[in-house]
Amino acid sequence: MSGRMKNTYSDEEYSAFLKHIREEREETSNFAKSLLTFVLGVCFILAIGLWFVQKDELVIGLFGEDSAITQELLKIGNIIKSHRRGNAWSLFGKSKNILLLGVDSNGDCTDTWKGTRSDTIIVMNVDPATHTVNAISIPRDSKVYLPGDHGTDKINAAHAYGGIDMAKKTIEDTLGIKIDKYICVHDEGVREVIDALGGIPIYVEKRMKYDDYAGKLHINLDKGNHVLNGQQAVGYLRFRHDGLGDIGRTQRQQWFLRGFLERLQTPSVITKIPQIVNISKKYIKTDMSVYELTQLAAMAKGFDEGDIQIAMLPGAPNSRGGISYWILNPEQVQDVVNRLIYREESPVDYSAQLTGGIIYTPSTISQAESLKSQLNTLGYKVNMLQMSALPHTQFIAHNGNVSNSFYRYIKEKVPFLKSVQYVYDPVKMYCVGNSDFTIIVSNK
Repeated sequence: MSGRMKNTYSDEEYSAFLKHIREEREETSNFAKSLLTFVLGVCFILAIGLWFVQKDELVIGLFGEDSAITQELLKIGNIIKSHRRGNAWSLFGKSKNILLLGVDSNGDCTDTWKGTRSDTIIVMNVDPATHTVNAISIPRDSKVYLPGDHGTDKINAAHAYGGIDMAKKTIEDTLGIKIDKYICVHDEGVREVIDALGGIPIYVEKRMKYDDYAGKLHINLDKGNHVLNGQQAVGYLRFRHDGLGDIGRTQRQQWFLRGFLERLQTPSVITKIPQIVNISKKYIKTDMSVYELTQLAAMAKGFDEGDIQIAMLPGAPNSRGGISYWILNPEQVQDVVNRLIYREESPVDYSAQLTGGIIYTPSTISQAESLKSQLNTLGYKVNMLQMSALPHTQFIAHNGNVSNSFYRYIKEKVPFLKSVQYVYDPVKMYCVGNSDFTIIVSNK
C-alpha cells in the first residue's frame, strides 16, 4: 500500500460524473442507509457505558451492593475515573480497525439478524499514538467480489449471505486491511433509542416534504430548530430529494450526531439507562467487551471534532441490467486507505503554495471575507464562491498536501476552524477553482 494516486477522469468525464452524482435520487426503504445509524449506535453504547459505570450509586441501586456484576462494573468505573486526564489512550493499546455495521429489517421476529443487509458500512481506525480517529464510509451499492462462490455483488449482500464473518472478509479483501473488532446496530434500535432519550435537538436546514406510501415513509419537516422523535429522525436521515446525493446525507448525519451528543449530556439521561440497556441487548451486538467499549468511550470524551477525519470511498454511479452499482475507483480508494487507515502523510511544508476555496451564502459573506483575509495573511491564495444554500460548516481536504498535521496547524492560526467538521474528499465535490482545500461557511 503506497503512494497517492492521480484522478484518472478526463475533464469531460469528471464533469459528467459530478452532474450525475448531484442529480442522483437513490430509491431506498432502508433507514440503515444513513451513516448516522452507525455513529449514533456506537456513541450510544459508548457514552451510556461510560456514564453508567462511573455512577456508583446507580450501579448499586440496579444490581445490589454485593452482586458480582456490581463489583465488576465498579472496577471498570474506577479504572476510567483514574484515566480521565488523558491516559485513557494508553489503555487502548495499538491502533485498531473497528467495523461498524448498520443492518436493515428482515421481517423475522424470531431472528432479527439473520439474512439482514449491512446497508451502512464504516471502518473506524482508532490510533492511540496520535489520539485521533479516522472513519471510512463504504457506499452500500459498491460492486465487489464476495468470498466463496458468490462472485460479484453489492457489498451490502455480504452480511445477508454469510453474516458478520463474510462481511468482515469482504471488507478486508476490498481494502487490503485487517478488521480487529466490530459493532453491529439494527436500524430499529436507533429509532427506539431516540424515543427513549426524549428526542434529538437538531436544526433542519431546509423544508422537507415527501410521501412514500409503498415504503410507509412520510416526511414533513419545516426549516428551523426542532426536537425530532424517532420517527421524525428516520425521515430526516432518509430524505432523498437532495441534489448533493450521498454527500448531503453525510452532512446531515454529522449535524444529527451533534444533537445526539448534546442530548446525552442532559441529566435526565441517567434515568433512561435501564430502558436503553434493554434496547441495546436486542438491537446492538459486538465482539468488544464492556471493558474495551468503556476504554473507547473514555477516549471519546476528549475527542476534538477536528481530529476525526471522515471520507467516503471514491467511485462513480453505474447501472447495469436495471441494477445500480457504485463502481469504486481503485487508485482513489487506495489513496483514502493509505491516508485514513495506514496514516501515510506527506511532510508538512507550511510555505507550500496551496490554494484555498471558500464557499459562502449571502448571509455569511462577512465571515467569509474575514476568513479570506486571515488565509491571505498566512500566504494562501483563496478562491471565493457564493451559493444560495449550503450544508453545515466544514473544512474539506482535497489532496495529500492537506494532511492532518496541516489541518492542526491551520486551525491554530485560524480560530474559526477549531470546531469545524473535517472531511477528506479526493473527488473534489466542493472544489473551488482547483483548490487544495475548501471551507464551507454556512449559517450552521
